Amino acid sequence: MVNDNRPQQGSSIAEGSVQQGVLNNGLRVVTDAVPHVHSITLGIQIDAGSRDDPEKSSGLAHFIEHAIFKGTQRRTYIDIARNIEKNGGYLDAYTTKEHTCIYLRCLPEHLETSFDLLADLVCDPTFPSEEIEKEKEVVIEEISSVNDTPEELIFDEFDLRSFPNHPIGRPILGTEKSVGGFSDSDLKHFMQQHYVPKKMLLTATGKVQHSDIMKFGEHFIGALIQSPEHTYVRQPLLSEHYTPFAIKLKKQIYQAQILLGTAIPRHDPHYYSLMVLNSMLGNGMSSLLNLELREKRGLAYTVYSSLTFCDDVTALNIYAGTDGNKAKSTLELIEKLLKSDALLHPDPDEVEAAKTKLLGYHIMGMEKMTRRMSQTASDISYFGRYIEPDEKTAAISAVTLDDIAEAARELLHQARYSSLLYKPSR
Repeated sequence: MVNDNRPQQGSSIAEGSVQQGVLNNGLRVVTDAVPHVHSITLGIQIDAGSRDDPEKSSGLAHFIEHAIFKGTQRRTYIDIARNIEKNGGYLDAYTTKEHTCIYLRCLPEHLETSFDLLADLVCDPTFPSEEIEKEKEVVIEEISSVNDTPEELIFDEFDLRSFPNHPIGRPILGTEKSVGGFSDSDLKHFMQQHYVPKKMLLTATGKVQHSDIMKFGEHFIGALIQSPEHTYVRQPLLSEHYTPFAIKLKKQIYQAQILLGTAIPRHDPHYYSLMVLNSMLGNGMSSLLNLELREKRGLAYTVYSSLTFCDDVTALNIYAGTDGNKAKSTLELIEKLLKSDALLHPDPDEVEAAKTKLLGYHIMGMEKMTRRMSQTASDISYFGRYIEPDEKTAAISAVTLDDIAEAARELLHQARYSSLLYKPSR
């Protein structure tokens, strides 16, 4: 019998009605009914990303994201493309360090056929050898594209140097060598380990009925089970896995690329404080980094900071692109800002402005169904539960000056920083 719970109350932010349930095979289901939209976003998130790639198979999680579109027992790759598009929908996927998500958007009248397609991809791919070999070339071209884009490449190299002895440091796409070496058994073994009910989450957002999603879930995914001989335990990330560095490299580029960053252990009480801190530091036109580097000094066209929250670590990155002759002064200014009192003793007006900015992003993001779907999945993966939009709003609004100062001490003053500089050699 389907295990279901009572619906939660709708939120006043981009109002929706969230319900949760569990299929007979243990797969968790979350639906978010949003009455004002006329489409459905349906996704299956798998708790497996690049940090779960086998040591000699970097990029495998991402490659499987590509490979499942190449054919199933009932559909060729052409059928897959036509099945969704002939009904006016679209199908897509993405892979992160810790997750893979396969999702689609469709109209309500095409929900059953679209659900059938999505389940078929996730549960029954065949990996036809000829198509897989062609897809290897596609992914290798994707890797080449990153190698030709310094702003992307520097992030991959930064992670690799920060975590040289842990899988979280490996590039999501893998390498040309690793991708070229994938075998049919590699793909099937990875799926047997990770594409199982206890590691999957089904989400549906938009014009949905919870009972329909539960019914179709049982019908199309209910037969999926966990094989006892294919259990997997993710390697934890410990403080000793992080290796600080300061490296300058010459590259065949026109603009210098700068990336600073650090990693600290996961600390949930600082979650919202760190988000507000990042908003003040490098998120948007009014952020400290943008005002100091771009508006006041004209040192950079693009400068920003970003936070990544993983299972066991929080990572901060600060990026800037600048003229090669200004790289040294730009790097020094960023380091000076990180050591300044601007965030240790924040101005109350600046904190309020940063919170308002963050709240605006949050509320507007809830009006985008794909973003809403992925945020629901992220909440459950990270916190183990769905977090109501109003609860997030209240948590952001409640961040105090002392909270910001404490988070700044931990992230900006006590953490060990690394820096990577690409200098033009032209």
